[in-house]
Amino acid sequence: MQPMPDYALSVCEQLKSLTASGALQVDSAQMDVAKSLDRVLAGLKQRRPAAKSSALGWLFAAKKKSGDGIKGLYIHGSVGRGKTMLMDMFFAMAPCRKKRRAHFHEFMADVHNRIAAHRLKLKNGETRQADPMPPVAAALYDEAELLCFDEFTVTDIADAMILSRLFSELFARGCVLVATSNVEPDNLYRDGLNRGLFLPFVALLKQHVDVVTLDSPTDYRMEKLSSQPVYLVPINEHNDMAMDASWTQALHGRKAQPLDIPMKGRHIHVPLAVDRMARFSFADLCDKPLGAVDFLAIAERFDTVFLDHIPLLGPEKRNQIKRFIILVDTFYDHAVRLYISAAAMPEELLLHRRGTEGFEFDRTASRLFEMRSAEYLALHHEKRAAE
Repeated sequence: MQPMPDYALSVCEQLKSLTASGALQVDSAQMDVAKSLDRVLAGLKQRRPAAKSSALGWLFAAKKKSGDGIKGLYIHGSVGRGKTMLMDMFFAMAPCRKKRRAHFHEFMADVHNRIAAHRLKLKNGETRQADPMPPVAAALYDEAELLCFDEFTVTDIADAMILSRLFSELFARGCVLVATSNVEPDNLYRDGLNRGLFLPFVALLKQHVDVVTLDSPTDYRMEKLSSQPVYLVPINEHNDMAMDASWTQALHGRKAQPLDIPMKGRHIHVPLAVDRMARFSFADLCDKPLGAVDFLAIAERFDTVFLDHIPLLGPEKRNQIKRFIILVDTFYDHAVRLYISAAAMPEELLLHRRGTEGFEFDRTASRLFEMRSAEYLALHHEKRAAE
């Protein structure tokens, strides 16, 4: 449970303060989004605290709140415009003790784990409730009446097929959603398998959030870029030796060994690891059937990851592209320091930009640039020191 925040400032006021101090540039598009976030803040301030339900509260709860009339917010726009920064300001000010801020992939991995746990209870005779969604949604709402998702994106059919039912339950209980995305709601899961079954979620989402565009002319991530020697191009003997030299320097005389991370009846193999540092090849992580939950386990286990030999990514590598996008999102969100050798610069890795995949990879390329910046590397040290 989060401590109750001080509601002294609004997002608009904090943004004005930061621009007045010179920490940020004046940006009218950001201010417009801040006003929308302040509307949600005002609604949350007026809401009564939600009471914790009993173990069977999901069964008897009257599902009629629908957020007490509070509409959330869906902020979409190009990468590097300040969406995440504004949402983080909002989250810090949100006047509710039960709130959760997560990357969307991380949240959905948690949901799938809860569904699997419920089905195991059903199999073992510990519950007679065949449908896992009502109790799973009730438990999620008990933990967070406000959900903030960074980089809302749907690429997995397993996620796409349950979102409508999950959020029907969450919204009915009064959950408020604030999310950032690179695409507008109508373009979520575009070209996805069985997309017709996903469309009811889009309609539901637009009923419960206001959709706003952050269309700032400036990409602040690129402005802040201060390159560090952590991304080597191209893949050749010279850069292989440079990666080896950086790895050896980081070892400080310690011996790296293979490691297996246990994952519910299976494991993730780490070719080389020592303390909180690991080394993989692209094939180790993206040619294998790994997903968000696996990359999350790696991000939680290691501070620093060396990733060798990222190839050019053509249409024949569609599954690898999806995994790489999720990997970068997860590592970025957990402030993992990433050393890379690749066939090309980030914006040139994807050979054919098309549909949702192209939008998603624009974010990936932007984040790979930012992960080389002095600001990101400083954030890496701050986050890890706080753990």
